[in-house]
Amino acid sequence: MNTTSLLSLSFLLLLVFLGTVSARNRGQSEDQAQCQLQRLNAQEPTFTIQAEAGESEFWDWKDDQFRCAGVVAARHTINPRGLFLPSYTNAPLLMYILKGNGMSGVLMPGCPETFQSSQESQVDEKSTRFHDQHQKIRRFRQGDVIAIGAGWTHWCYNDGNEDVVAIVVEDTGNNLNQLDQNPRKFFLAGNPQQGFQGQGAEQHHQTGEKQNAGNVFHGIEEEFLVQIFGIDRETARKLRGEDDKRGHIVRVEQSFQVISPPSRREEQERRSNDNGLEETICSTKLIENINDPSRADIFNPQAGRFNTLTSYDLPILKSLKLSAERGVLYRNALVSPHYKLNAHSILYCTRGDAKIQITDQSGSCVFDEVVREGQMVVVPQNFVIVKEAGEQGFEWVAFRTNDVAMQGTLAGRTSALRGLPADVVAASYRVSREQAMRLKTNRGQTLIFESRSGSPRVAAA
Repeated sequence: MNTTSLLSLSFLLLLVFLGTVSARNRGQSEDQAQCQLQRLNAQEPTFTIQAEAGESEFWDWKDDQFRCAGVVAARHTINPRGLFLPSYTNAPLLMYILKGNGMSGVLMPGCPETFQSSQESQVDEKSTRFHDQHQKIRRFRQGDVIAIGAGWTHWCYNDGNEDVVAIVVEDTGNNLNQLDQNPRKFFLAGNPQQGFQGQGAEQHHQTGEKQNAGNVFHGIEEEFLVQIFGIDRETARKLRGEDDKRGHIVRVEQSFQVISPPSRREEQERRSNDNGLEETICSTKLIENINDPSRADIFNPQAGRFNTLTSYDLPILKSLKLSAERGVLYRNALVSPHYKLNAHSILYCTRGDAKIQITDQSGSCVFDEVVREGQMVVVPQNFVIVKEAGEQGFEWVAFRTNDVAMQGTLAGRTSALRGLPADVVAASYRVSREQAMRLKTNRGQTLIFESRSGSPRVAAA
């Protein structure tokens, strides 16, 4: 093939590649072009799905701030002995355990079942015996962040004595999701839409959206399932979720047994034929706790603390392009005006309240509210946010759409003002050089400041 032909072929392949990339990203580009964020609001869940052993509450992902950030948020409550049925999503997600403890399974496609039973178990009257084996089971507790990739099947079981409450944020705008930004949850069992009540059902009816009739096996013919799994028709019907009215969180009545090590310590499972995949992806750490005060990245004994979780702490986040932060502010403490250079931030209040203001590129205040426990706010990339805790303090967890979210501050020791020459500050703000120096140096802390006000802020009713 001559040089001219090679150049022509290369040019043609380049055009095909660019066309594919353009088509893949067109939906997201159009959505971003239509983003109108002149007014942000503190949001609470808008509809609920009830189940036999818990419930799921969802924020309105069609709201401008969620749609433009490309995220979907939910709050799941799992009662004691409740099992959140195995499912996977079209986007990576982070789950923060707000309350409770239990066990979770995350199934990575292609990975071996490294947890194996050492004793035989009788399973029926014919004394048939088998060795159970499955992928790794991980314990979780309050304050844990669980990272789950797109298409990874996962389940949760509450083996404690109190409800498990988890805040989940899916990044549907992530490059790992090659569909549109509509949330899609694929259940492997049950009939998850049973018990769909209230505002959620109305919303689906009004928009004409199709309700899921069951799990992914429901759409496969019964005869196919009989042949594929070598089962009888009754079992095939149960696999399809027919007549299952328990919902997506089911109560486990009998003894729940899985293979797990005797302690919480992470064990490195090894086989004689490890090929490297099991040593990296399959055994990777998926859970990290961000509640521990001793691992705070920023700490002010008079004001509070700030913990971050990035791909440096939890390497799996590098492939998911997600990270998280946990903040605790004491009474009337403040957070310096700051912004995320390369990520959106989805903030959820876990306790107390705070007055929060957010400004956009035009200097307009697009958010000025008191945010309280249970509410969520989306802070778009580069928008400036400032917080002041109320009388009871303020605690939050935030999910960020970059595995190493970079932060810029506008006051304090590492701020933009501190880095400017005094004369530049004086000329920019029309102040004296002495006033410019005070602007630069009055706050020696990095991010979290104690209050200097003589009278505490009065929270809005």
